[in-house]
This record gives sequence, C-alpha cells and structure tokens, in this order.
Amino acid sequence: MKILAVCGFGCGSSMILKMSLERVCKQMGVSCEVEATDINSARGASCEAIFTSAELANELKSTSTVPIYSVKKYMDLAEVKGVFEKFLSDRK
Repeated sequence: MKILAVCGFGCGSSMILKMSLERVCKQMGVSCEVEATDINSARGASCEAIFTSAELANELKSTSTVPIYSVKKYMDLAEVKGVFEKFLSDRK
C-alpha cells in the first residue's frame, strides 16, 4: 500500500512524518510505501491515503479522492500510530 506524508514544500515536516509513519508501520508489521511530497503534488498522486497537518488537510479535502488524516505532532509515535490505526480500521 502507498500513503503520502504531505507538507507545504515536500522536504521539511513531511520527511519527519514519513519517518514516523515508516517506524509505526514497521512496529505493526504493516508493509507500506510512504512518500514525502508537497501539497500540489499530493492533489493528483495515486495513493491510498494522505497524512498531513490539519491546515493542509482542509485544503486537500476539496481536491482529493482518497482519505486524508491529520496529525498534530509528527514526532509523537503514539499519536502517529493512533492516526494510522484509524486509517487501517477505516479500510475494513
């Protein structure tokens, strides 16, 4: 499965979120490709979900066809895991 970690420019906070998502996936034994990208590239990207800040989630909702999940603290593995678990349960 492919998911996106999104920030404004695709090279700062999205990289931190990407690393946290990869750690969570590894801990949970979930095979997942995580890509860090900018908001404009995310609009047309093929993926199963987008993880980003609440502000960018609001911007993406009108142009995205995949679920969008907001994360407040990108380095908080417990929070990232909780949001990722929500994504997994929504897929069922």
